[in-house]
Amino acid sequence: MSDQKTIWGHPRGLATLFFTEMWERFSYYGMRALLILFMATAVSDGGLGFDDKTSGAIYGLYTMGVYLLALPGGWLADRLFGLKKSVWYGGIIIALGHFTMGIPGILQLFSGAAEKAELSALDTNAFFLGLILIVVGTGLLKPNISSIVGQLYAPGDSKRDAGFSIFYMGINIGAFAAPLLTSSVAEYNWHLGFGLAGFGMVLGLIQYRLTSGTLADVGNAPVVETPQEKESQSSLKKITTAIVGVIGILVVLMFSGVIPVNAEAIANISGIIIAVVAFSYLGYIIVLGGLEKSDRNKVIAIGVVFIFSAVFWSGFEQAGSTLNLFADRFTDRSIFGWEMPAGWFQSVNSTFIILFAPFFGAMWIWLAKRNLEPSSPLKFFFGLFGVAAGFFVMYFAAKIAASGDMAAPTWLIFTYLFHTWGELSLSPVGLSLTTKLAPKGYQGQMMGIWFLSVSLGNLLAGLIAGEASGGDAEALANMPSQYMTIVLTTFGAALLLLALNKPLRKLMGDVH
Repeated sequence: MSDQKTIWGHPRGLATLFFTEMWERFSYYGMRALLILFMATAVSDGGLGFDDKTSGAIYGLYTMGVYLLALPGGWLADRLFGLKKSVWYGGIIIALGHFTMGIPGILQLFSGAAEKAELSALDTNAFFLGLILIVVGTGLLKPNISSIVGQLYAPGDSKRDAGFSIFYMGINIGAFAAPLLTSSVAEYNWHLGFGLAGFGMVLGLIQYRLTSGTLADVGNAPVVETPQEKESQSSLKKITTAIVGVIGILVVLMFSGVIPVNAEAIANISGIIIAVVAFSYLGYIIVLGGLEKSDRNKVIAIGVVFIFSAVFWSGFEQAGSTLNLFADRFTDRSIFGWEMPAGWFQSVNSTFIILFAPFFGAMWIWLAKRNLEPSSPLKFFFGLFGVAAGFFVMYFAAKIAASGDMAAPTWLIFTYLFHTWGELSLSPVGLSLTTKLAPKGYQGQMMGIWFLSVSLGNLLAGLIAGEASGGDAEALANMPSQYMTIVLTTFGAALLLLALNKPLRKLMGDVH
């Protein structure tokens, strides 16, 4: 708050959160750069040997889970652990997840042939357990560290937006550095790459603990005073423990083979459930929420935004799956006889974000002063158009790959450039628009709907990757047409949104 010690005009706690988030994003994007490549690599080459459809479905489920568990993670922090402890516990669980994924492979380095065969089976189970731990840990850490940043500033403090800009720079620094380092290490051993991602999280936890005093009383656990409050919190702890126990038993049963697992089926069912839950809840709010007509219209607008947001993320989030596989399989990465790791391309988006985010921010302000700033639906149109333009570039790259030649790296670089421009047009706008459209008393729940759309988009991205990755001769021949399908889908969605601009703005009322 305002009485805290400051550095460069901002609360000192911002530096603590900056570096914690930087290292958490280092761990997330470092592992993400390796994830689908490791799954799709043959067992003889140190990977898991999954086919592309299975790899894509698992990737989609993982990235879906990261956003989906942010909802209960924030809820538990508010009611049980407090924000600061949730960040701490979440970071520990994330690090455990990375090390769980890494340990079997590291053991293989020092084992004989027979032991390596046994460890290979252990590797698969450890891989899934590690993913689950990372999803749970990220669900606890990610939403709550952002909430602490907001609480560092007094209400109405004009420096709050600048503080968040500094904080998000930490995200992009971590996202830029991680793929470069973990992919380089993974060239020697996949699991050392996973381990390095976990080591980054450990560094974040160490500095978080050493400097946590700068956060003072921000983000503490809720104060429990009355007998009713104590009883309520005790019941919540019991329910949480029971849920964790049930999930743990299901995980053990799946790993042991008692419950058969089909990643594609689970992914498809999960997508349907997310969509049904989101629209059922929005329908409930519209019909039975006791809202004024103007607020009901705004909730309908949120439902429309949900659809286009999911379409955007289903294209954009193929960076870590479809485009990562294209970099590995079909891109000429030779530089003076040295082959660049495929995962390095995962740093391109963050580089462009760092370069262009200030430009986009200044551009919106400049246009607003001249009453020329596009409406939020138009910015969404630009976002979807950016994804379509990126995959239109990839259509020609896929034609080169299908002909038997390797594509130049510039194809991917230009694709990421268009996607970054699309992201800067849509992602921050979507967050802001959701907060402005949400009726009073429903802000947190409507933000949850936004994250559900991101979660659904990530899931769809993984499923699409399984179809558009060119894993065999037939898939490679079909890859250009599959990329063109993505172009037509996202561009068609952009045109539809453009046609809906006026009625959507009418639903939004005074929100622009």
